[in-house]
Amino acid sequence: MDPETNHRGWAERSGDYSPAYYAERGPNEVSDVLADVFDLYVDEDAAVLEVGCSSGRHLAHLRERGYENLTGVDLNDESFDVMAEYFPRLAETGTFHVGALEDLVPEFDDDAFDVVFSVETLQHVHPDDEWVFDELARVASNLLVTAENEGNSPERGREGAEVSYVQDEFPLYHRNWKRVFSDRGLAQLLEEPGDRDTVRVFRVL
Repeated sequence: MDPETNHRGWAERSGDYSPAYYAERGPNEVSDVLADVFDLYVDEDAAVLEVGCSSGRHLAHLRERGYENLTGVDLNDESFDVMAEYFPRLAETGTFHVGALEDLVPEFDDDAFDVVFSVETLQHVHPDDEWVFDELARVASNLLVTAENEGNSPERGREGAEVSYVQDEFPLYHRNWKRVFSDRGLAQLLEEPGDRDTVRVFRVL
């Protein structure tokens, strides 16, 4: 699947893994881990960017924990209509951008955010667009946090596969996230495996 087709599929997504799908489920185990990481490493006034924020369930959880300087990027413009319905205070107070992270992140200044994080988004970045990982490191001044599927569940990433497919439709690229960001000069502070995803916290040096 080429990058443009990949983008279009997520931009038009309905049903499973759509903005409404995630909003109805609300914050989860990963949301709690992220909030605990923030409490440990950053102040409540930290500038935060989530790439692939969808309808904002993780950002909404952070807001409830006292973090209000929140920015999100998502491909699917329906995300923010759903956010306004399910998480209205977040929608009113946050800053949000519609578009691909490959298009939007390069527009941010160096060190624009204290924390940049992704939950099950970077795993869908096409190999041709891996340069965007450099951009994420560039705009993060303190922490970069990944919560990606690393084969924790039986149906994902087994037997050394480089790619698997969500519902036999969308590619999920399996990467060594510690290596990806260590190679870009970041230092891993924390690794927290969960039932589905592994949360990794990197310090920008």
